[in-house]
Amino acid sequence: MRPDEKAKVIPFPRSAEHQRPMHSHSGESRFPKPTRPLHLLHRWLFDHSFNKGYAQNFDNLIAWLIILSIVTIVAEHNALLYSPHAGAFHIFELLTVGIFTIEYLLRLATAPLQPELRGKSFARVRYFFSFYALIDLVAIVPFYFASVVSVDLEMLRVLRALRLMRLLKLSRYMVPAWQEFHALNHGRSFRSKLYALLEPTGHSGRLHVYFDNFIIFWVLLSITSVILESIDSVRKTLGHEFAIIDLISFSIFTLEYAARLYAAPENPRYSKHPLPRWLHVRSGKAIIDLLTILPFLLERLLPVPLDLRFLRVFRLARLLKLTRYTTATRTLYTVVKREWQVIFASVFVMLLMVVFTASIGYLFEHEAQPHKFENIPQSIYWAVVTLASVGYGDISPITPMGRALTVVLALLGIGIFAIPAGLLASAFTDQLRIDREAFKHRLLQAYKGGDINPKARALLAAESERLHLSSEDIQRLTREAHEEFEARKRQEKAAVHAVVIDPARHPDLIARQLRLLVSQVHLLTHACDREALLSELSHQDEDEARVRRVIAALRDEAAKPPASDAGADRPGWHPVS
Repeated sequence: MRPDEKAKVIPFPRSAEHQRPMHSHSGESRFPKPTRPLHLLHRWLFDHSFNKGYAQNFDNLIAWLIILSIVTIVAEHNALLYSPHAGAFHIFELLTVGIFTIEYLLRLATAPLQPELRGKSFARVRYFFSFYALIDLVAIVPFYFASVVSVDLEMLRVLRALRLMRLLKLSRYMVPAWQEFHALNHGRSFRSKLYALLEPTGHSGRLHVYFDNFIIFWVLLSITSVILESIDSVRKTLGHEFAIIDLISFSIFTLEYAARLYAAPENPRYSKHPLPRWLHVRSGKAIIDLLTILPFLLERLLPVPLDLRFLRVFRLARLLKLTRYTTATRTLYTVVKREWQVIFASVFVMLLMVVFTASIGYLFEHEAQPHKFENIPQSIYWAVVTLASVGYGDISPITPMGRALTVVLALLGIGIFAIPAGLLASAFTDQLRIDREAFKHRLLQAYKGGDINPKARALLAAESERLHLSSEDIQRLTREAHEEFEARKRQEKAAVHAVVIDPARHPDLIARQLRLLVSQVHLLTHACDREALLSELSHQDEDEARVRRVIAALRDEAAKPPASDAGADRPGWHPVS
């Protein structure tokens, strides 16, 4: 998960009561008036159950400041990097300590409103001696101590090293995530727990999200170091740091590769295969993971020295690891596979235009510029550059016909190169809609048995994690699926309540129904011309003879004298109109 993304453990609303914020309007009135501002601060900054608040954003800000402050503390040990920018380092330290101090004071002031301390006596004193409060205090005390008390160089180094304790502030997020992970995977094997940590399973919890963030951070850091290492001045200044980053990232990626290989039998796609780990090694994601650690091994194990530039570019393959954490690549592959005929047609038109225009350009410009339009392959380069509206200018026509052709090509290129882009964009959007509709259908299928069972809930949570659906999207799709399920239940209930007559048990009702049908047929035959009705029936009805007999019987009944209606006094004999 990205730093601003919320963890999705069981993203399905259970009832309207669970969806309401923890602090209702009536609950606010219980607090005395002097504490109301603190109550509002706690609600907007620290209460995660309040959907309109900024608790998640505030936590993300603190987390990023922790990471950046640790990076700056490590960077201060490089004199070549720290000395020219000491003022910027000091300003950032002031900003970081200021925000950490405000956070500490706000948490201390709102301690009586925290769920674990609400209603207890001396809540602020209890919070002051709590584990998280002491960590927050240790994160800012070295700065104030060094500012107030004059210390020697050795003591200053110790205080700077103590600032690394800020890393423990992340325990405010990691400890609850670990407790949640342990509860969700209670009774499972070690391999199953490891797979839940590495892959979204529905019982992975927030710890899996933090692990993904950790891997993404090291991927981006290693890519940044590879890019900056190509600059000679930066490499001379940070060469030692780049080597440490490369070693740490190699160790992390190697452990991740080994862990995924060990947990491969837990993958549902491989569980029924006799060699699940071999299938994992052959998968595309595993090959990418292997490519991320090969450059380090090749550089140190091969006896023949390799070109460093080749290894640097090879290490950029780590960027492909990010495809594991997004569905965009899989969606794009599905789109290309589904629309390959249309895309092939557009690419064919493009190739046709390129070859045709290159040939004409060669015909017009070869005599005027034999060194530039030397042959058709060289003219193809000019045609592609012109059609793509790039126009580098290294090859350009000088004859009137050649320039006229360039104008036409530039105008055509706008439309020709826009066709594949438009096709892919529309198909990509359509595929996203299909994925979300499929997720909604799975929700609807899960609701068929009543409440969603734990197994279905876990599968749906894993699917939502794979699609990277936000909490708002999940709630909306769940609400739509639940409403559709309830509408189907109402329709089925209405169909069940329809009256079905048993002829053996209710002959009187059957007789009444028969009289009603005869009356309706009688009215229809008198309302329509008889010949036109018989003619129409001969075209539509396969059992025309039976219908003719019924109509003839009704006609004969209507032609009898009134005396024949003596039995009309019997109940239910008169036609029902």
